[in-house]
Amino acid sequence: MSLPLHVKGSPRALPSTEASFLWRKLSEHRTALWRTASIGLFFLVWEIAGRVPISFAFPTFLETLRAFLTMLFNGAFVAAYAQTLQPLVIGIAISAVVGVGVGIVMGLSRFAEWLVAPVFIVLQAAPMAALIPLITFVYGIGLMAKTLAVIMLALPVIALNGYKAVRNANPSLVAMCVSFQGTRWQRITKIIIPDASPVIFAGLRLGLAAGFIGVILAELLITPTGIGDLITYHRSVADYPEMYAAVVSIILVSTLTLAALEAFELRVLRPEKRRT
Repeated sequence: MSLPLHVKGSPRALPSTEASFLWRKLSEHRTALWRTASIGLFFLVWEIAGRVPISFAFPTFLETLRAFLTMLFNGAFVAAYAQTLQPLVIGIAISAVVGVGVGIVMGLSRFAEWLVAPVFIVLQAAPMAALIPLITFVYGIGLMAKTLAVIMLALPVIALNGYKAVRNANPSLVAMCVSFQGTRWQRITKIIIPDASPVIFAGLRLGLAAGFIGVILAELLITPTGIGDLITYHRSVADYPEMYAAVVSIILVSTLTLAALEAFELRVLRPEKRRT
């Protein structure tokens, strides 16, 4: 007596089901695999270029990694970033408060847009390396000058993003609030700002990235302190693996910070874009 068709076919269907499950899992992690392979290929090319060598001042990846771990465990990075983060944190905090506030005002008022927006556009387009000597001439070489360098790079980005976010708030939601006889204050606090908050937060991320550039430029061009001092010192004594390790540390700190902020944004402000 023959077995039913579904019973006979079930053992054959099992491998196919397992294969589809494995393929689905592989597809979910495909982006991470490609990123890992890309980073690994970059390190391999770096190691080969350092062994050729393309320049006496270009160390291999393994030499740079060894120097990075040494500076990490002997406290050099901790002491340097304790100085670097001070003007960065102060400058970003001031830029966030002022930039978001001014951006919202520009988005709500045509007069404020006409009066203030050109200033931020000019600051965003101005070459920062050319303005830092002017900052040094006026404010000296202390904390004030470095904080101002961070503000001059971060504030225009945050303000202009906030302005665009408010100006491009969903008109259907605004019209709905008006149709329900909502006041102007209710339109701003209940509709416009919540709708614009994801773009405003994205502006804060971009402003933080600009702030990192500002503080490193300030430490290299105003006075060597913090992580900029590590770069300048090791370059002057031809310790190129240590110099490259300091540069790599800047990239790692800024990348991890921005990735953490992006994860917070996706989890809190844009949950609909989270990957399942």
